[in-house]
Amino acid sequence: MDETRIDREAMGRLAKAVAFICGADNATALALKAAAESGSDSDIKKARTLFLKLKPGDRKAALTMLDT
Repeated sequence: MDETRIDREAMGRLAKAVAFICGADNATALALKAAAESGSDSDIKKARTLFLKLKPGDRKAALTMLDT
């Protein structure tokens, strides 16, 4: 079974949320933006890895911003 793939539009919104919380120059925000733009598997994997390394509070805040 393949991993669940996030659509590029949602990844772009997540990039904006992470940039708001952590700063526009944050490595995770930049990786998410690049993955949203390119859609390549390697960019998505890198962005996912960096997102999971964020502090739990930052991850939760970013995901909560997507719900609003």
